[in-house]
Amino acid sequence: MRIDSIHLYHVRMMLIEPWRTAYGEDAAIESLLVRMTSGPYEAWAETSPLAAPCYSPEFAAGAFALLRDWFAPAIVGQEIDSGAALQHRLGHFKGNPFAKAALDNAWWVLEAVRQGVPLHCLLGATRNRVAVGADFGVADSLDELLRNIAAAVEQGFPRIKLKFRPGWDIPMLAAVRREFPTTTVHIDCNSGYTLDDVDLFRRADEFGLAMIEQPLAHDDVVDHAKLQARIRTPICLDESIASVARARQAIELGSCRYVNVKPGRVGGLTNAVAIHDLCRNAGIPCWVGGMLESAVGARICIALAMLDNFTYPADIFPSRRFYADDLSGPEVDLVRDSAGVPSVLALETSGIGAAPHPDRLRACTVAEASVRA
Repeated sequence: MRIDSIHLYHVRMMLIEPWRTAYGEDAAIESLLVRMTSGPYEAWAETSPLAAPCYSPEFAAGAFALLRDWFAPAIVGQEIDSGAALQHRLGHFKGNPFAKAALDNAWWVLEAVRQGVPLHCLLGATRNRVAVGADFGVADSLDELLRNIAAAVEQGFPRIKLKFRPGWDIPMLAAVRREFPTTTVHIDCNSGYTLDDVDLFRRADEFGLAMIEQPLAHDDVVDHAKLQARIRTPICLDESIASVARARQAIELGSCRYVNVKPGRVGGLTNAVAIHDLCRNAGIPCWVGGMLESAVGARICIALAMLDNFTYPADIFPSRRFYADDLSGPEVDLVRDSAGVPSVLALETSGIGAAPHPDRLRACTVAEASVRA
């Protein structure tokens, strides 16, 4: 498949309310949308590194510049016959997986459109539905958090994820467990701690958590292995798994017992599928995370989540959870399976069946560029 053009959009999407984590607070999500064309075919994709280099070393404006000046020119005009071939073309550029994911995701969606098949089928999925969980950031008060959790439990969400940071840690967790003693709960630390906090995590062991997500540094697998050996609760790695090689190292070291896979963070769907397969072969369950993307990015995550080893409920949210009006459509909605568990469905259409609304795209665009053969 020859890549004829790549159109880039750096967008800023206002959230209904700020999203608070251990690394800070986002009032808006800065994301990159890509339209890739080949002959009569076109496809949209998305990657969301956020506004500032706080979740990872990348940030939206920097990724946009890299795509415009280096990555897209390396792809446009070339015959790219597989995701692996695209990764090879970009391989001499060091790091920057979010930027690379913009093109890798777009290639996969474009190839699905060209073949006339849904993206999840092209990826090798044998199902079209996946359960999703409910996530809660740092709230203004414990009462507010407990009310939100109660609503999620009432709605049948199979697990609850709580942001966990200094000042919003063990007392918060104790309050949640008093109110919800049997609910499946895990905490996400977003790299907010060090090995010096091992006693804190031993205290967390007492709360029967499903996992502790990314407790230590964003680029670490060695200290995570040391921590995992000293606590009972499974560690899940998120930020640390930025490549297939890093996933292999984490498995070999015993750094985790779960892996969160975000297509943007790992460099795109090609690497996401490889990490899924690596973990499956090692007996490590995975789950799909999101970066509060628009419906375009969310539907790419949904397609990925259909693979067999994504067994823990995903971090994929309905559009109305964070946005008054989703930049892209059709919006993501939740459905319920036969047991009443909230889930998301992959669309049975070629590609992902989603694209930005033109007026909303113009209103949200910070910068744009086109690279043509």
